[in-house]
Amino acid sequence: MSAGAESARLDSKQAPWLFGGPLPELLGVLNADGEETRVVGGAVRNALLGEPVAEVDLASTAAPEEIIRRAKAAGFHPVPTGIEHGTVTVVIHGKPFEVTTLREDVETDGRHAKVRFGRDWQRDAERRDFTINGLSLKRDGTVVDFVGGLPDLKARRVRFIGEPETRIREDYLRVLRFFRFHAGYGEGLPDRAALSACIRARDELAALSRERIRAELLKLLMAKHAVPVLATMSEVGILGQVLGGIPLLASYSNLVKAEAAAKLPRDAIRHLGALGVFVVDDAERLKERLRLANAEFDRLHSMGDRWWRISPAQGEQTAKALLYRIGAERYRDRMLIALARSQARDDDKGWLDMLALPDRWAAPQFPLKAADFIARGVARGPALGAALARAEEAWIAAGFPQEKVKLNLIADAAVSA
Repeated sequence: MSAGAESARLDSKQAPWLFGGPLPELLGVLNADGEETRVVGGAVRNALLGEPVAEVDLASTAAPEEIIRRAKAAGFHPVPTGIEHGTVTVVIHGKPFEVTTLREDVETDGRHAKVRFGRDWQRDAERRDFTINGLSLKRDGTVVDFVGGLPDLKARRVRFIGEPETRIREDYLRVLRFFRFHAGYGEGLPDRAALSACIRARDELAALSRERIRAELLKLLMAKHAVPVLATMSEVGILGQVLGGIPLLASYSNLVKAEAAAKLPRDAIRHLGALGVFVVDDAERLKERLRLANAEFDRLHSMGDRWWRISPAQGEQTAKALLYRIGAERYRDRMLIALARSQARDDDKGWLDMLALPDRWAAPQFPLKAADFIARGVARGPALGAALARAEEAWIAAGFPQEKVKLNLIADAAVSA
């Protein structure tokens, strides 16, 4: 091990994927003949913290072409997903692993970096963003730390590697990443030097692509300590700059509690709506500012649409009418937004009963058809559409009846109106 490096060790209980499954087979192929491949990044960090490991990324002394050659020779499937940056995705037994050749930055402009490949594990660690992300894991379970990540993990402290300004200038997205990682893994106040550097660099966020900002923000909104971190971001002028409007921090905090009380899964777009959408115009602004997908925008637009009219006092029939009109997902979104901005407790029984309506009642299909009105002498065209619309409104108001007698009365009244 290189001088100055600290180490720890993971066992098969902490990192079962290192000692079983396809990874040992891949490491056996890549580690032969003087080359070495290690697990890096989030998998090492999360294994040490006892948190779930979603994916396992690898770094290697082998050049990309050599990684491809060895993978093919072993019968694996290599895909050059980012070969210009040294990354090859190797699929083994149906599971993908990203393998990136050790590298160091040669030139950066705050958005993109030019790199050169190398064989120095310490330099590779030192080019990463945070100390807790600079750890590497050997095949035998040894964790190697060149940057102080182990003590920072123990202290639940998120720090930049080296000078914060230097790391941020390499990629200004690291401003948002710092807050996201502190919300996910940090405890207590943010690191002072890192926070100061992020404040000084906040105007540089405007140079980043909206897609990158969107992705980072949505991850932050799902982090376990997002509430205090978002408050800090708001206080220092970063959150308002990202959203292009006033952050609704109390609304966001209340919605997170309401989701938990209703036993609903956390949802990033819903969190964004609670934080940034008060009226439908806010959804338009966020769509442009964050380059949201159409489906994401549609949900935000629905969240801003007259949520203030919703209350358990209106009764279940009104709730059923809303569920029928907008569907279960948007119904839950709007109910949660309304609850979060009400004066009620997050575990208020009346609100929770309304939120659970899609679980106990399935909205029926409107049973009357165009043929029912044509048979009553309504001509095709606008008149037919108007009659159908009147009948549907009457059917909803009547409580969604299915009996033929009641449906005939509704159809007759719609024709004669």
